[in-house]
Amino acid sequence: MTHKVDIVSRSQWGAAAPLQREVLKASAQRVVIHHTAFQQCAGLKECKEQLVSIQKMHMTDRHFDDIGYNFLVAADGTMYEGRGWCVVGAHAKGNNHDSLGIAFMGNFTTDTPSTESLSAVKELLLSGVSRGFLHPEFVLLGHRDLGNTLCPGEKLYAVLPDLRAPHEAACRK
Repeated sequence: MTHKVDIVSRSQWGAAAPLQREVLKASAQRVVIHHTAFQQCAGLKECKEQLVSIQKMHMTDRHFDDIGYNFLVAADGTMYEGRGWCVVGAHAKGNNHDSLGIAFMGNFTTDTPSTESLSAVKELLLSGVSRGFLHPEFVLLGHRDLGNTLCPGEKLYAVLPDLRAPHEAACRK
């Protein structure tokens, strides 16, 4: 069964063109979960403004070629295309060439991730596996598992086992 997720495209949220784009050599082996550490956005207009701001910060201040994440998800469950499928991200230094970076929009040191955002990411992961973008036995990690950071925040990190569950169940079928 192919899972399809509605994703707000780069052009729909007003992304600038990337300076360059490197394609993954194979299906992503790992998924790295992040948080943006900003306030949660409410509604399409506010989320679009936040996405443009994040992209500008990544490209200007951090000298990335584009927004660092492959996808971002808002509290209402709206999924936004960052770099997208099959593109090397800039989200976890030294760990980008075999992974996909997904950022929850908000600060999950203090906030609890919404049911809608968690469900949207579960669907994205299932879609990625069913469409061949993610290896069927991918590993799901929090950014802190790969470096000295608090990301993705304690409250989001605590629910990572819930994000693993649908993928693991689908692989056992």
